Amino acid sequence: MDLVLIDALEVDTVIGVYDWERTITQTLRLDLELGTDIRPAAAGDDIAQTLDYAAISKRIAGFAGEHQFALVETFAERLAETLRAEFAIAWLRLTVRKPGAVAAASAVGVAIARGSRPGDA
Repeated sequence: MDLVLIDALEVDTVIGVYDWERTITQTLRLDLELGTDIRPAAAGDDIAQTLDYAAISKRIAGFAGEHQFALVETFAERLAETLRAEFAIAWLRLTVRKPGAVAAASAVGVAIARGSRPGDA
């Protein structure tokens, strides 16, 4: 399996458990690894045969603008479900970081993997 990568994508969304967080947008930073086979795209030099990272990035920004969650965990889970369904992604790893959430840390967040990688038992 090959991986299409999107690193340090920043999106703005309403997220947080505190009342004051529900009144502002905050920036999340996302890293994605998207499992696919790039050989058909490479053979024909055809973007239609691979995962279009520009289209996926645009969808992620739209998702962030359309939804409000209390937890980063919920954001990650729902986004993973959306991307896998809309882009036929068999496997993904998604890391969501919330910069500034804890004063002593540059960011906090979660990393999840969803789907099946070919060759996994």
